[in-house]
Amino acid sequence: MDSIEPTTDTPDTPPPTVDVADATMSASELEEAKEYGKRGLICDLLGRGIDLVYLGLMVFVFAVPGSWLLLQIEALTASETLRLLTLAAVMVLLNLIVSFPLAFYSGHLLEHRYGLSRQSLAAWLWRYIKVHALGVAFFLTLLPGLYWIIWLSGSWWWIVAAVGYFFVSVIMGRVFPTVIMPLFHKFERLEDEPKNQGLRERMRRLSEGTGLSIEGVYRMVMSDETAKANAMLAGLGRSRRVILGDNLLDQFSAEEIEVIMAHEVGHHVFRHMTKIIGGVFVGSLAAFWLCDAILWKWSAGTGISAASGDLPYHSLPMLMLILTLFGLVMGPVGCAISRHFERQCDRYALQKTGLRDAYRSAFRKLAKLNKDDPAPHRLEVLLFHDHPPIAERIAAADH
Repeated sequence: MDSIEPTTDTPDTPPPTVDVADATMSASELEEAKEYGKRGLICDLLGRGIDLVYLGLMVFVFAVPGSWLLLQIEALTASETLRLLTLAAVMVLLNLIVSFPLAFYSGHLLEHRYGLSRQSLAAWLWRYIKVHALGVAFFLTLLPGLYWIIWLSGSWWWIVAAVGYFFVSVIMGRVFPTVIMPLFHKFERLEDEPKNQGLRERMRRLSEGTGLSIEGVYRMVMSDETAKANAMLAGLGRSRRVILGDNLLDQFSAEEIEVIMAHEVGHHVFRHMTKIIGGVFVGSLAAFWLCDAILWKWSAGTGISAASGDLPYHSLPMLMLILTLFGLVMGPVGCAISRHFERQCDRYALQKTGLRDAYRSAFRKLAKLNKDDPAPHRLEVLLFHDHPPIAERIAAADH
């Protein structure tokens, strides 16, 4: 492996005195990117607000003991598990209905307005149905397991639940690129095409000495749905799949693709996925502990103790509200860690390849294709962005 200097991270800083943002896009492109980013941020904030209001209404109005909804559920079955699943299904269905208008605007209308989506309405609806059907099935499968842990593990349930969540995360990390992603995208193995020999050789050099085994390089067909470009190193462990979006393959030079993939290899070199999974475990431990503490107090008024293993099925809305609030509070922390990882990989890519001009041009192309505001407001970055601003990343090539 080429010698890579140890790196230390620096906190988020505004772009340098040279206006990198202006050098990245034309004035009209920059204005459009900022407008697109602003509208996307508003949609994100509205979505979070809708979720909080919805869960609050479920907790304090619709799912309280003796409410019409709970009486109907309890009339259907005496099984606590079936009551739990019925309430969960009702909550998910109502949430999908409430959130659909915003999802349609942000996912279809907004993307078409800025020329990013190439999906027809029917294609968008079909993908929306597939995504949420899979999510609902996953949620309804795991939820009874969580409550059985609560009911059977007593006061230590939050530790058992965190361990269970850790193993689920590891399994999902392994099956996602081979089982889940093919449900939504077509993949073509690039090794089968002679014209990609040069790309294969570049990937071989990048992975040399890193302990990384490339299972295959794949072209992900995205151009029929979006104008955006993307690339990733998918999977867990030493064996990974290199996935390159077709927009990226078609519009980026070999050197630009090499720099982008060197960045992805950096995630493996610095063991970011292992650290992320470790962080997920610590975060889930804290989240479930908080749930235990709050649910115990919440249920004390009814004479039912969460620690006693008798947590009722209608505690589900409160459990989801606590987890949602925890996620919102901890979100900026996760974003800061992610930005630190991304900076590490940017420096690694520059040092590994030495292709500074290709690095700059690659990020300029990404900003233009994805209509990514190269210099968003600092507060927006701190609270919501898991990647450093494009202007900051381009400026890094000069240091």
